[in-house]
Amino acid sequence: MELSDRALVTQARSGDPDAFRALVERHSRVVFRQAFRMTGNREDAEDVVQEAFLRAYRQLGRFDERAGFGTWLYRISTNCALDTVRARRRRNENSAVAEPDAPDPMAQVPARDPSPERSAWSAQLRGAVEDAMNELSPTERAAFVLRHFEGMHIEEVGRALRCRPGAAKHSVFRAVQKLRRALEPLVAPVRS
Repeated sequence: MELSDRALVTQARSGDPDAFRALVERHSRVVFRQAFRMTGNREDAEDVVQEAFLRAYRQLGRFDERAGFGTWLYRISTNCALDTVRARRRRNENSAVAEPDAPDPMAQVPARDPSPERSAWSAQLRGAVEDAMNELSPTERAAFVLRHFEGMHIEEVGRALRCRPGAAKHSVFRAVQKLRRALEPLVAPVRS
């Protein structure tokens, strides 16, 4: 029988390392996916996952069991990812560069045998989306990823970003508007 997150947290607080290991195994993929979408590269995402679980372990005594462990961990990992993105911006690194073997966060629309024109257009569109995402502020990017990639409700986005739902909604709105403006030249010819 698989234990609930709440039971595992209780056991981990009692000093059971296997209980926390089970929480890591249960939530690490979701945290990595979120971190990868927010940071744009595998190495930073892996660092975010490690830091998020380390912070969660250190703060396990402060976890309020009325909340869900996954939601609490999402908040921690969002903050770690924001810290990473902000630090990278301070160092003026290009966050659009991903490892060649890393999975593409902006997957192409599947096609059996895409034509060369379609492949070229997809590559151009993917590059434009990545560039546009990198122009968002860290908060806008986090809000957009949580809302549109992770499917969170605005209230959940607000909790993850530690802001009011109205502020979260505004961050998502600003991100959408910026992305729309940046991508308009590419999609406008398709409509006509």
